[in-house]
Amino acid sequence: MKNLKTQGFILLDVDVVALNNAGRNTSSNFDNAVATKRIRKNGRTYVYVSGQAWRYWWRDSLQKNLNWELSPVTRDSKIAFTEADPIKYADDDVFGYMKAAKEVKIDKDGNPVLDKKGKEKTENVTVTRISPLKNSAIVSVASVNPEENWSSMARQEGDSVPYGKHEYSAIMKGMFSLDLAQVGTFSNYNKSGYVNLSARLRKEAIDSGAIEIDDPFVPNHKLIRLDRETRVKRVTDTIKALKNISGGAMQTNNMGDVTPKFIVLATTKTGNHPFSHIATNTGAYDEYATLDVDALREVIKDYKEDYVGKIFIGKRAGFMDEKNNDLAKLTEDFKDLIELGTINEAIDRYCAQIAIQMD
Repeated sequence: MKNLKTQGFILLDVDVVALNNAGRNTSSNFDNAVATKRIRKNGRTYVYVSGQAWRYWWRDSLQKNLNWELSPVTRDSKIAFTEADPIKYADDDVFGYMKAAKEVKIDKDGNPVLDKKGKEKTENVTVTRISPLKNSAIVSVASVNPEENWSSMARQEGDSVPYGKHEYSAIMKGMFSLDLAQVGTFSNYNKSGYVNLSARLRKEAIDSGAIEIDDPFVPNHKLIRLDRETRVKRVTDTIKALKNISGGAMQTNNMGDVTPKFIVLATTKTGNHPFSHIATNTGAYDEYATLDVDALREVIKDYKEDYVGKIFIGKRAGFMDEKNNDLAKLTEDFKDLIELGTINEAIDRYCAQIAIQMD
């Protein structure tokens, strides 16, 4: 089993948005005001979208644009959980889950175990799966101080009802890692995050064509693996969803385009993400965002032995065009390793490479 991972890095370019809000703005002069999510580093303020919100957009785009049937969510008192069925639902496979429930106990032949009265015995079953898809928050590259502006509801008689909201423009960065070996592959040993399947689901998987393979990292343990076509489709769909991903708060009045304007996609043999610092800020107040092509060159050179296949770089025309010559020179210097194109070209070519790389 090949231990390969997709490493992805993206830049967004948004104007007058409030993509992820943090609740009531208690420092506002308005009675009704909402603050956007912010964080501080080295005395500077940065706006961000939580990793959870990004995953919500991602999942939603897979459903709407790539026709994924999402795992139903069950709410019970103060908890919520999906079906935890990664055989049927691709999002349970890719995004992970945790579920505690009761199931009918079955014997080694797959038949229900009956009690003395002939009733089916049940047992407590807790299944968990660590998501093969890891992602960062999406955070502004440069320091940003959101502006508080006000709007009003004025369609009724009498005084209008004002409300305050934060708005900002920013270039934002995010990164993700997708474990290619883990997608469509399930463990079942007693460790948190690794009891992926109940006995019933394990039997259903085998009956539907899944196979058992040796776990290369845990001696004397078997993994359940879905067919290659299913696994490749789940991986490529997940990456292709970035072409048309959409989401964010206040889209009615502050619609923003959250598709990548710059992207790097590479397959590596390690879990280390090499591209985390290729976007930096400059200026007296760290207020200007820039793409550091020299930093990109450095990590391509330093980790050259870790890359499998080519590195695909995509950039949207009109975004950071001042970097075009530097990127072209980088591509020429590593012409056997790098392919440069548009965003969608980079995604499609990388997905074609994955289809060959996955075992």
